[in-house]
Amino acid sequence: MFGIGGGEMIFIVLVAIMLFGSKNIPEVARQLGKGMAQLKNATNELKYEITKNADEHGINKQSLTGGLSEELDKLKKGFDPTEITQVLENPDTPLISDVNREIDAAKAGIQELEGTVKRQR
Repeated sequence: MFGIGGGEMIFIVLVAIMLFGSKNIPEVARQLGKGMAQLKNATNELKYEITKNADEHGINKQSLTGGLSEELDKLKKGFDPTEITQVLENPDTPLISDVNREIDAAKAGIQELEGTVKRQR
């Protein structure tokens, strides 16, 4: 529910009880519900006004979002996770070989430092 787990919900309830007291929680919940209803009504009213003005001026919603939706669909169709996996698993890929080279250089640097530390003991 709303991306909130059980433990988080219990924590929220405990904080509410500590802040408002157990006697005031129903009143706070009512006020919160009224506020949410007013927000929802205001949002719906705003959507209605925007749609009404767009219709009056002959603006088509599809013409505004159509191009974006088409481009998004093209991107989704062109994305192939197996191809990316194959590239990353191939050690001959320039990116992978560069990363491996950097890792080897870091290992060599660490071994050199370890040798210096051992000699100082």
